Amino acid sequence: MNELETRCGWVNQDPLYIDYHDHEWGVPVYDDRLLFEYLNLEGAQAGLSWYTILKKRENYRKAFDHFEPDIIIHYEENKINELLQNEGIVRNKLKINAVITNAKAFLKVVEEFGSFQAYIWSFVDGVPIQNHFKEMSEVPATSDISDCLSKDLKKRGFKFVGSTICYAFMQAVGMVNDHITTCKCYKNLTSNKEGPSQK
Repeated sequence: MNELETRCGWVNQDPLYIDYHDHEWGVPVYDDRLLFEYLNLEGAQAGLSWYTILKKRENYRKAFDHFEPDIIIHYEENKINELLQNEGIVRNKLKINAVITNAKAFLKVVEEFGSFQAYIWSFVDGVPIQNHFKEMSEVPATSDISDCLSKDLKKRGFKFVGSTICYAFMQAVGMVNDHITTCKCYKNLTSNKEGPSQK
């Protein structure tokens, strides 16, 4: 079995994508700023592929002040117009405005729960869900938990947080381990059952 065959089938041969799959996708994330970044990048992906967004991720970080919510909430019309002219990101006004809206909603969640990770990880009781799919065709696009998360985020004012986006977010930040059982990353993540640190 060669190196490529030991990975999940959605990975192409771009070193950027391979590195993302091997070192990020499915690894539990407990950092509030990074969780906010992932949530918005998954939203930006709507109607596109994750590979498209991944290639633009560094541009997104520069354009959106490294996804610092305290900065983003102060964006005004001139900043929005600047973003709409930025060829390094997806120039969709609804998606750009959603990041600002989400920053405001994010800060309200932090105020209520103490941290965003405490809120997000509560949907899986603080411990990553370990799935055991043998084939890519078995991996779902949504789940009951992503349905609940989507509904609650929408209620709190978040945008571009449909259930499919939420499930992709859960996969990305390690709330669920959806590496297939033959993937080189599967075993490492199934042994990592530590919940979020209490800060």
